Amino acid sequence: MSDYTPTVTGTGARARVQRFGAFLAGMVMPNLGAFIAFGLITALFLDTGWVNLLAGRVVDSKPVDTLEWTAQIATVIGPLINILIPILIGYTGGRMVHGARGAVVGAVGTVGAMLAPVALGFINQDGGQPYASIAEIPSAILGAFIIGPLTALALKLWDNFIAGKVRGGFEMLVDNFSAGIIGGIGAIVGIYVVGPISYWIAQGLGAAANWLVDLNLLPLVSIVVEPAKVLFLNNAINHGVFTPLGSAETAEIGRSIFFMIESNPGPGLGILTAMLLFGPRAIRPTVPAAMIVHFLGGIHEIYFPYVLMKPVLIVAAIAGGATGVLWESIFRLGLRSPASPGSIISWIVVSPPDQLVLIVIGVLLSAAVSFVVGMLVLGFGRKEAKEGDEVDLEAAKEQTAANKAQSKRPATA
Repeated sequence: MSDYTPTVTGTGARARVQRFGAFLAGMVMPNLGAFIAFGLITALFLDTGWVNLLAGRVVDSKPVDTLEWTAQIATVIGPLINILIPILIGYTGGRMVHGARGAVVGAVGTVGAMLAPVALGFINQDGGQPYASIAEIPSAILGAFIIGPLTALALKLWDNFIAGKVRGGFEMLVDNFSAGIIGGIGAIVGIYVVGPISYWIAQGLGAAANWLVDLNLLPLVSIVVEPAKVLFLNNAINHGVFTPLGSAETAEIGRSIFFMIESNPGPGLGILTAMLLFGPRAIRPTVPAAMIVHFLGGIHEIYFPYVLMKPVLIVAAIAGGATGVLWESIFRLGLRSPASPGSIISWIVVSPPDQLVLIVIGVLLSAAVSFVVGMLVLGFGRKEAKEGDEVDLEAAKEQTAANKAQSKRPATA
């Protein structure tokens, strides 16, 4: 079990989706530090990163005679995203299912799924080496999501089966060999089953996403993402789809738009601004602090109660989110790594230097659109109810807390 995924109750479709999202989040969130480390090193020391840019070694977004020591530091970028992060996710998923023993076999199984495309010849090996770069293995993280928990579940079932049946003095021997055998089988299953499946899933999702980007249809995903955020259903989408796709695209071109779709602080800022100027008067004094926590601190949950109190504001969130994605699609923008928390500061830190101005403009545009739409749906303040506003806000906060608690419950193994 993970501290990030407390127990969930409920049997409805929403509860099941929340369990699934919470389980995915539980595998990713403890390892966000690794993602951030990857993003910071990439942003600073890549051949087109901040250090070479400030040193005058980048001209027209192209590296020219980069600093030798930055190239040396940049050698860790590939192994971080290609090897370490998938193994960490598989390890964490295994631990959530079956503790320390599950974590070990989950990591072993992940290696098989991670290297399946190379082992089976789907892609060419890198100079004859036993592994390729993440640019050639877009399914590494996706495979970790699958094989880590599955391998741990197999070990858990075995441990439950033999519980109380091993003669005294042989427990350690049986435990070690069973973990080794099941972990090895997990790696083999990863190579021949999970690895190919995750590889082709990643290929299909990547092709579909690229198609949407090419046709400028990617903004349509905001219709799903923005309502999901308010209901705390975003983890299933963000950690299950956007993070794997974003990591693969980052390795290929150095940035990814998928890291921007859910974490954009612009729509929330626009909604809070609309509430500050045109919302119910009784709750306007609470908005400035919420704006600071949301935009600078990256805590998006702070604006969810305002949307729940005035559900029509979800239209503003969708419009703002779609505007940001459209702008990012037109100019082919992207972040170096997941922005966590989703604050403007995090966005600036993991932005490619040559795209920083356009990225900030995109955030401001999404905020402006969500503000204008929010202002319209609030009727410029004329529709406010002058009684019961404080009660409505408290009720909305209580509903938000309930949604959040439910969304963080784990999927049972």
